[in-house]
Amino acid sequence: MSTLSLASLLAESALRHPDRTAVVFSGQQISYQRLWEDSRRYAAVLRDRGIGAGDRVALLVPNVPDFPRFYYGTLALGAVVVPVHSLLTPDEIVYVLEDSGAKLLVASGPLVETGSKGAELAGVPMLTSLLPEALPGIQRVEDLAAGVAPIDTYRSRQPDDDAVILYTSGTTGQPKGAVLSHFNLVMNAMLARMDVIHLGPDDVVLGCLPLFHSFGQSCAMNAGFAAGASLVLMPRFDGAQALELMQTNGVTVFMGVPTMYLGLLDALAKGAAPSPLRIAASGGAPIPVAVIEKFKQAFGADIYEGYGLSETSPVATFNQEVFGRKPGSVGHPIWGVDVEIARAEIEDRVELLPRGEIGEIVIRGHNVMKGYLGRPEATAAAIVDGWFRSGDLGTKDAEGFVTIVDRKKDMVLRGGFNVYPREVEEALARHPAIAQVAVIGLPDATHGEEVCAVVKLTDEAAARPATEVADDIVAWSKQHVGRHKYPRLIKIVDEFPLGPSGKVLKRELVSRYRHP
Repeated sequence: MSTLSLASLLAESALRHPDRTAVVFSGQQISYQRLWEDSRRYAAVLRDRGIGAGDRVALLVPNVPDFPRFYYGTLALGAVVVPVHSLLTPDEIVYVLEDSGAKLLVASGPLVETGSKGAELAGVPMLTSLLPEALPGIQRVEDLAAGVAPIDTYRSRQPDDDAVILYTSGTTGQPKGAVLSHFNLVMNAMLARMDVIHLGPDDVVLGCLPLFHSFGQSCAMNAGFAAGASLVLMPRFDGAQALELMQTNGVTVFMGVPTMYLGLLDALAKGAAPSPLRIAASGGAPIPVAVIEKFKQAFGADIYEGYGLSETSPVATFNQEVFGRKPGSVGHPIWGVDVEIARAEIEDRVELLPRGEIGEIVIRGHNVMKGYLGRPEATAAAIVDGWFRSGDLGTKDAEGFVTIVDRKKDMVLRGGFNVYPREVEEALARHPAIAQVAVIGLPDATHGEEVCAVVKLTDEAAARPATEVADDIVAWSKQHVGRHKYPRLIKIVDEFPLGPSGKVLKRELVSRYRHP
């Protein structure tokens, strides 16, 4: 009977490259041998707190060495990792903890305060790290780890066993947990390493993508560790600081979303010096061809665009060297994965379209999730006839290159993070000044899209100055939805454009406000 563990990616490199640097952070250089030992020691701490195979451990940890320590330590026990978005509010954290059935929350450094509120409300025990001193009733992992021996090795699992649950919102209702198996994630990391970016032990990767996000987790951390490469961790992206880290550490590989590339180019325009790169990878949103050209001139590296979702581990397509590059496209499907275009209007079956036609992107292969946690109906709607329906519209040309055209869903993509209007609308509907609300995405030069709330005010609120009300709504939103979700733009209307069924016509709102 075959067995597999995502933890083996770190364990194998600790055997093959024990003295090579695995992680660089704030002047520290942590070897593969040390990182794997630390992870096994953290695993012992988790084991002593009652964590075992199949249990779910939520991680609210920024881009610091403790993220991989907890991540691989949890996996080494055969437990399941539930990464928590670092921008969530306590109420949103409660939902993730309760929906996932997390047995424990680990929170680190600046995220401890928010995490502790969420854990307390959910009735879930919590461990902390990176605090100067322990909080009342909450233990620090550093203190506990000092008194335990590391576990001997990782516990292997069946390939289809749960490894990671990534929360991704839908256009309606609450966020859903995409359940990814050890097989899903090992295959995606190995292919990202070998076929997509061709990572090797001499590579140095800038880890500026959030590790709680599938792109950073699979392509930078898992693929990087599988290759024996070094990961330079950056908790919060800043263009000038990124360039400094790239220079200081000899970074050869940059992975980011388009806003990060714009940040690097902006830092160059302000006088920072470029650092030569071997290769760059972009995902999360389309990147303008003009940016690709400017980046190539400055850094000497091509940007290879790709496409994927949390539900696809995440990589589904990439501009791969074997097929050549086509800037503006997201390349070809990765090995072992099929990506086709289907009729978007047909939902109960998948009817594939000929090359060149626009339709919904559908995906099948080793990268597709097991399903949404506890949501069989949502899973059945997403995986039809063996194909995962992405909700994105695109084309596939005669050469097999896939291009993203539009999104079937109303999702807003801000700075590489998915923002789903229904979630924000449900929060804003509780604001006392708002009678009706529709959330849309408007083009933005920095973030790709910006979240805009179009609101109809109550009579009482309408009597106040519009700018004052708008400012109040923005301030209130910051307290009730994650920092990546709250609307920076507020548009006030007397009436909404409605369709025959009474549904708000969001496309008309986008058309109205996209050119101020």
